[in-house]
Amino acid sequence: MVERVKEEKSLRAKEIEKVILGNSITLDEFMAVARFGAYVEFSESYRERVERSGRLVEKGIKEGKVMYGVNTGFGALSTELISPEKTAQLQRNILLSHATSVGEPLEKEDVRATMLMVLQNLGQGYSGVRIETLEMYRKFLNAGLTPFAPREGSVGYLSPEAHMALVLLGEGKAFVNGELLSAKEALLRVGMEPIELTAKEGLALTSGTTSPTGIGALALYDMLKAAKIADIIGAMTLEVLKGTTRAFDDRLMSVRPHQEQRNTAGNIRRILEDSMIAKKFVDYRLQDALSLRSIPQLHGAAKKTLLDALKTIEIEINSCCDNPIVWPDEDDGGALSGCNCDSSYVGIEMDSACIAATLIAKMSERRNNRLINGHLSGYPTFLIRNAGLNSGLMIPQYTQAGILNDMKILSHPATVDNIPTCADQEDYVAMGYNAAKKARQVAIKLEYVLAIELLSVHCAHQFVETDLLPGSASREVLARIAQSVPTIEEDVYLYPHLQTLIEMVHSGEIIECVENTIGKLL
Repeated sequence: MVERVKEEKSLRAKEIEKVILGNSITLDEFMAVARFGAYVEFSESYRERVERSGRLVEKGIKEGKVMYGVNTGFGALSTELISPEKTAQLQRNILLSHATSVGEPLEKEDVRATMLMVLQNLGQGYSGVRIETLEMYRKFLNAGLTPFAPREGSVGYLSPEAHMALVLLGEGKAFVNGELLSAKEALLRVGMEPIELTAKEGLALTSGTTSPTGIGALALYDMLKAAKIADIIGAMTLEVLKGTTRAFDDRLMSVRPHQEQRNTAGNIRRILEDSMIAKKFVDYRLQDALSLRSIPQLHGAAKKTLLDALKTIEIEINSCCDNPIVWPDEDDGGALSGCNCDSSYVGIEMDSACIAATLIAKMSERRNNRLINGHLSGYPTFLIRNAGLNSGLMIPQYTQAGILNDMKILSHPATVDNIPTCADQEDYVAMGYNAAKKARQVAIKLEYVLAIELLSVHCAHQFVETDLLPGSASREVLARIAQSVPTIEEDVYLYPHLQTLIEMVHSGEIIECVENTIGKLL
């Protein structure tokens, strides 16, 4: 039941105006900040535990304790001791030397998600950073300042985060209102000034699973949304292809009690419950093709994978993945060095999510093929009159095929690879960053594939018998599409219409159309 509630709330992120950090936050709250620009505040408990942890680091330095990354070098250089007067330079140096990712910059929301993860990570109170430093990132989020961070070249953390953190020092570059500026100019534009880091802060700002978790959270949010939309579009395809709803009978689902499968079948039944088309053709075929009758099984399996990933991502969002951690014991104040910065949890889930999303897309393409193939659909070939002179919807399926090829390539797991780094001090590397990065691409491509199937559903309805009404949910979606996409009776420039449908899928408008009509889907 908890899983179901979380899934049903997946569109509420854009309604949240403020997120207070201090207690655990959900994926919706995370997305409210990262994508929808919700205002960020710190609770008193957040501030208190950060300040307490900072005092412990100061205490350890005064007592001359050896603490990794605080008064030692990093990685293979951890045996090199750093004098107290050079600890600030050490923290500056780590940012300068680690900001080596290259290529095109990360998307704005990827950077915002990573900064929010830094606040969540270091705000747990085990990192020894100052509240003043975290306030800088909080202000970046609220003022719309987005550090420039190239996306290529991370094995799990360090480089993109270092590019982001450099802006705190007035180094590097940042975007303000879409304009790329020097860091100093960007800070000036939003009324801020550079700061100097103190002990451990440079390391803390670059360590941890912050970018894999932040980027992975964005991908997962879109995949969960797309999975629900796939139920809607799949039901509409079943309906217009005169498929039988008998394959979705709850008695069938009850003997194989995977909850996600049963919920998916329930969604299909509800969407088509008042469909005149579905009622008339319930016995039209004894058995439909697998792309129609096994929607609950495949969509259900994919949703289970995505919901498993949701559990992991929400744990990670609310964790301390720093290394080392400063244990809040007033009698000790020492640093515990381990490897909570390992990104395997996120990486494995994101690799699995890529496979799940690709399977949803694979079935969508096959359903779309049945819609446009006149030998299978019973409608004009490519859903166009006067075929030959007109190509109709022949080529969007090619687009699906090309996209699916990309998705299959991206579904190869990143986390099974290993390339040692840091002079073999890091002889095992998780590669969670690349898993999350490709999951973002897969999520976007899934939306493209679903939008193309939806275009075919829209075009197929012009050939349905006029005395047969689709279900109320289908009617609502079709009416919304018709506001922007015309009935296609001869060849037109399809790209703008595809873009319209892609945006309807990405924004969740399709879900809102349906749920405003028949209530929440499972």
